[in-house]
Amino acid sequence: MSIKVRALGDKDFFSWLGLFEGYSEFYKNELTDQKALQVWAWIIDKNESLTGAVAVDDDGRFVGLAHYREVPNTLSATHGLFLDDLFVTPESRSTGTGRALIEFAKEYAAQHRLTTVQWLTAADNEPAQRLYDDVATRTDWVTYEIEL
Repeated sequence: MSIKVRALGDKDFFSWLGLFEGYSEFYKNELTDQKALQVWAWIIDKNESLTGAVAVDDDGRFVGLAHYREVPNTLSATHGLFLDDLFVTPESRSTGTGRALIEFAKEYAAQHRLTTVQWLTAADNEPAQRLYDDVATRTDWVTYEIEL
């Protein structure tokens, strides 16, 4: 099975939605129609920073997604890419799909002259961390959050 990764396009909504539902389920987050439509609107709006890519298999099925956005890095006075979401369908895990999506994001960052690609993952997502440890450097930063 070969995987092709490409930017999301206007006509990809329904195939993307299936992946986004899987991603939301994976993180036990309820996905409402309103949330899905808002995220999709951000992705396709050229005035928004969020964009995305999709991994497609030989049969044309969407098997993975990545959402990312450009962010300023104040301490280096540069811009980087933040990989907000990375998801691969269960049947396509351990096939190189996640790696291909990260490579696509890395190439996007290079083309846009960004200096870093960063992302977070859940502390218990050990299968993903094995890939991430292979393709990136784990940092010492600890994440905090305040819900409003």
